[in-house]
Amino acid sequence: MATAGTMSNNVENLSPQIIRRVVKEMEDLVSNPPEGIKVQINDEDVTDIQAYIDGPAGTPYMGGVFKVKLTLGKGFPQEPPKAFFLTKIFHPNVAANGEICVNTLKKDWKSDLGIKHILLTIKCLLIVPNAESALNEEAGKLLLEQYEDYSQRAKMMTEIHAQPQKISKGCSGEGPLAKKHASDKNKQLTAEKKKILKDKKRTLKRL
Repeated sequence: MATAGTMSNNVENLSPQIIRRVVKEMEDLVSNPPEGIKVQINDEDVTDIQAYIDGPAGTPYMGGVFKVKLTLGKGFPQEPPKAFFLTKIFHPNVAANGEICVNTLKKDWKSDLGIKHILLTIKCLLIVPNAESALNEEAGKLLLEQYEDYSQRAKMMTEIHAQPQKISKGCSGEGPLAKKHASDKNKQLTAEKKKILKDKKRTLKRL
């Protein structure tokens, strides 16, 4: 049995039944995704779970696509996984390193809660932040005292870091786009909305 990969790869720490359960859940999520959530399967390490969550309508995160990572420890499913935003986000329940604080992954955890439930909980957190268990104190304070300022900051971070075309360019690595961007700047501005939609569809297809 190989031990070299144990540090980065958690598969060896989990029983075959648990791994089968995780694989089945992930396959279900791919074939029947919840609205606004797309998962990405890592064939090398099924315990490395990554997903893209669309910023919900009516929130400052609308229009953004946020990459999330779940890490299953060796105590899973008795112990909750850790969850992180890989996309930078201004949110009371997300620490500077991206770690997500939500009761479902702490005191309310139950071993039969699946990956879908966790991802839906994270999406709900974008809709209803919880200022009381704030990891980002500044965001928590603004949420309670100056909602407009909180909303502006969250929107700005979404526009800078969570744009769908950024994510899809990163995936596809299309170099010539950068050169085209310089010469077709004006054309691109008018076609911006179409482009975002197209890039988004392409990213989702690729996932």
